[in-house]
Amino acid sequence: MKILVIGSGGREHALVKSFSNSPTVEKIFCIPGNAGISQLAQCENLDVKNHDEILTFIKKETIQLVFIGPEDPLVDGLSDSLRASGVLTIGPSKEAAQLEGSKIFAKEFMKRGGVTTADSVVVKTVKETLTQAENFQPPYILKADGLAAGKGVFICKTIDELREAANNLFVEKKLGRAGEKALLEKNLNGTEISYIVLTNGENYEVLPLAQDHKRLLDQNKGPNTGGMGTIAPLKIDSSLDLKIRQTIVEPTVKQLHKERLLFRGVLFIGVMVVDNQPFALEYNVRFGDPETQVILPLIENDLGLLFSNLANGHLDKIKTLNRHAYCLVNAAPGYPDTPTKGVSISINDLEARKNPALDYPNSTYILHASTALQGDALVTNGGRVLNVVSIHEIKDQARDNLYKLNTLIQIEGRQFRNDIGDYQFQRKDN
Repeated sequence: MKILVIGSGGREHALVKSFSNSPTVEKIFCIPGNAGISQLAQCENLDVKNHDEILTFIKKETIQLVFIGPEDPLVDGLSDSLRASGVLTIGPSKEAAQLEGSKIFAKEFMKRGGVTTADSVVVKTVKETLTQAENFQPPYILKADGLAAGKGVFICKTIDELREAANNLFVEKKLGRAGEKALLEKNLNGTEISYIVLTNGENYEVLPLAQDHKRLLDQNKGPNTGGMGTIAPLKIDSSLDLKIRQTIVEPTVKQLHKERLLFRGVLFIGVMVVDNQPFALEYNVRFGDPETQVILPLIENDLGLLFSNLANGHLDKIKTLNRHAYCLVNAAPGYPDTPTKGVSISINDLEARKNPALDYPNSTYILHASTALQGDALVTNGGRVLNVVSIHEIKDQARDNLYKLNTLIQIEGRQFRNDIGDYQFQRKDN
């Protein structure tokens, strides 16, 4: 079959690479793609907001399946337009995508479905925020309602910080319409994990658990980012896993079905575990980035067949491989606030191929997240630039290979963590 992937980041490069290994996939297209993706797929620089243009291209190339990677096209209703024209599509409907597009919609959905989550209240002004804060303890969590490219959550240690955050949203309007309303939410002090499932809106299949490393610096210090690395599979206690399913996942899927929200795709649930009790933090209606990079290599199923069946409403049983996956993010200088574009990138492919332990580029490889070509030169084009991925049956070997390959990358001023995988849940049962 011919597959089209929508998106341009490391998540989409991971999807394209995995689809390229699928026996049922004949050819891959990507809109718009990036410099790395173009080595595996035919990239087209089309406007994803122009649904008619996308449909015309799909019909011209006789594409059978579309996988929408990022949240923006989903919230914009691209999946609805494609399905209305008979195109098999992975991604929820526009209405269901509000689970990510609106923090308030998601929280109200959770309450209707009995999903375990933190207490919260909707606020619309600075005054209202400060008044409601009297019912919460610091640190105060303020979440902009709409999509904000990962910049909509404010963790405020003091009332003054909360006042400043609310002022940025409601007075300065720094996030525009995304910040017209917000959630003031109870802080949960625990450990966060990424719980990702495939669902057809009636049933679900759990994918290998992943743990993101959100902070910029080693030892979980520095500012929050979109993710500086991930590991999978994350091993957790079986009783905790059961609690997550019973108190969060199953009520969520049941409520999707009850409210007739069309969902054929990936549901990402951010879960905070406090004293072995799970709470739903938020929903994403697509694969996480960089979680995708470590989850897909652990799936044994033919991904082309798996996702085409899901687009048809049929959910296959997930089969996983007994391997460990690590992902390390190389970020541009200045990330996350002011990433520098146009910085030269050099990758010593020749040296990587000389090292048999790396099995480059099969078991240890590089995915492009935000790169561009200036002539023949590869340069940075955003915040998170390159993902180094390592897969191995032995966990320590996977980690060693990850950092060995990373030494063969040169980006002046790049930022990366040296402790990916050091902070994990400890499994208690056997």
